[in-house]
Amino acid sequence: MSSLFNALQLRDVTIPNRIFLAPMCQYQAVDGVPNDWHVVHYGPRAAGGFGLIIAEATGVSPEGRITPYCCGLWNEEQTTAWRRIVEFGHSQGAKMAIQLQHAGRKASVYREFEPGKSGSVPVEEGGWETIGPSAIPFPGLATPREATGSDLRKVVADFAAAAQRADAAGFDAVEIHAAHGYLIFQFLSPLSNHRTDEYGGDLAGRSRLLLEVADAIRAVWPAGKPLLVRISATEWVEGGFTVEEATEVARMLADHGVDLVDVSSGGNVLAKINALPGYQVPLAAAVREAGLPVSAVGWITEPAQAQAILDDGLADVISLGRVALREPSWPLRAAAELDADHMARYPDSYLRGRWPAVEPVR
Repeated sequence: MSSLFNALQLRDVTIPNRIFLAPMCQYQAVDGVPNDWHVVHYGPRAAGGFGLIIAEATGVSPEGRITPYCCGLWNEEQTTAWRRIVEFGHSQGAKMAIQLQHAGRKASVYREFEPGKSGSVPVEEGGWETIGPSAIPFPGLATPREATGSDLRKVVADFAAAAQRADAAGFDAVEIHAAHGYLIFQFLSPLSNHRTDEYGGDLAGRSRLLLEVADAIRAVWPAGKPLLVRISATEWVEGGFTVEEATEVARMLADHGVDLVDVSSGGNVLAKINALPGYQVPLAAAVREAGLPVSAVGWITEPAQAQAILDDGLADVISLGRVALREPSWPLRAAAELDADHMARYPDSYLRGRWPAVEPVR
């Protein structure tokens, strides 16, 4: 039997298989409100058999968004819109999570597909002032203002308030975005964090904001619902955040109510990454030594490849990104190829299209 289709128990939540939809920005929201695009994006993947759908990086405040078109969760209108998506996901048997984030110095940028535009959005075009741990810009973007203690207290409070709204919307899990060079990772990295106060210096200082956010969320998030953290386990450059530090942070997170670490990499500085199939799996395997379940992600495209990662004990979960954009029902194909079709979750209306296709009786 394929362990890819074994259920995963996190606190009181039973996730029906080990295939997660990775959070991927869509840049289609208006005023932070998800819309029909998001229903059409998440719906087929819930119907397509993913065990846990992790909704895209969602700003905990207007200034926490990456772009003016990113989703948010700071008001009731957004909560109501997300509830519609969550309810449909649940109707298809999927569990639903949302990734909460603050983009920090990488906020207020143009969408990657904006014709003829790139970099920071000026205030006069709907952009905003950004903050970071230090006044060090990401290459090509505006220089952030160094965050004050008051700024950081607001960030922590915004994460907690967004988690409460996520619960009201019906989400089963929350993921803290502490990866890819956004605000929390900016604090983790010695390359972007040059502070000399309690939020800088050694790993304990640089991880302080992440742990404060985890504590604040756990204080308001139901005890029976899991809390996940996505982390970049390396920056792929000398002097940056390391996999050894990521493993130590995972140990800290286990003591702060976190249930799973979603292991990715990079995004904080420009780096040459030799991205080959499964290139981030060794990072997940290393962080797994901390004792928490981990998710592996990054150029995992084939069912046999995903199954081998679990069989070899390198990860507990497989998260799929770009391949899921091409193939919303990837889990159904995986079930057929791994001789686990009896464990596949097909919508009734799609049963006639089971893998492998069966010709109708004439």
